[in-house]
Amino acid sequence: MKIRKIVYFTLMFLPLAVTLIVLPYLPGKIPAHYGFDNQADRWGSKYEVLLFPVVSILMGYFLLGMAKLAAKKEEHGENNKNVTIIVGILVLVLFNTLNVYSLYTSFNKVENLSSLSLEISQLVFSIIGMLMIVTGNLMPKLRMNSIIGLRTHWSMKNEATWKKCQHIGGISFIIGGIIIIGICIVMKGTPCLLAVLGVWAILIVIDVFLTYRIAKMN
Repeated sequence: MKIRKIVYFTLMFLPLAVTLIVLPYLPGKIPAHYGFDNQADRWGSKYEVLLFPVVSILMGYFLLGMAKLAAKKEEHGENNKNVTIIVGILVLVLFNTLNVYSLYTSFNKVENLSSLSLEISQLVFSIIGMLMIVTGNLMPKLRMNSIIGLRTHWSMKNEATWKKCQHIGGISFIIGGIIIIGICIVMKGTPCLLAVLGVWAILIVIDVFLTYRIAKMN
């Protein structure tokens, strides 16, 4: 657990450290926002790149708070806390990757993200797909709580129902993650976004329905 926390806090503050090192070398004006067409539609001061590291730190502390709340819901052991910390590490990996991507586009004053070999939607959703696969493998370890996991009115009926729902939810997360990664390989831009949103919508409907069916059988 100590090693995980070291990794966690390192990833939490790494974007700030990297940004402060790179900041003096950035141009004075950078592309500060991109539209849905991947074209830069606003330019701003290079100091705006500090916003991302700040958000990363805030997100890190938020997830730590979630881990503590999840731990309080568990009578024995620290499964919920450990799972939340691992998921938090994966989320922070995503934030670190996006920070590097942002610094790269700022340094090179990229006006059109589609001109890059790896488009932003492909990058983000590929990492989220990986996160879903790892999370799906961890979900069966969760003890019943109201903070994390596949939580519906039906999944929290009793401990037996909860365990079955987390197992089913874990499988759907893994399958969904694999599908999303596949989408990112063959699509980019708006089509990629819409396809991923479609996968998520289908997963939500299926998972909620399955928790209802499992609760009825227990």
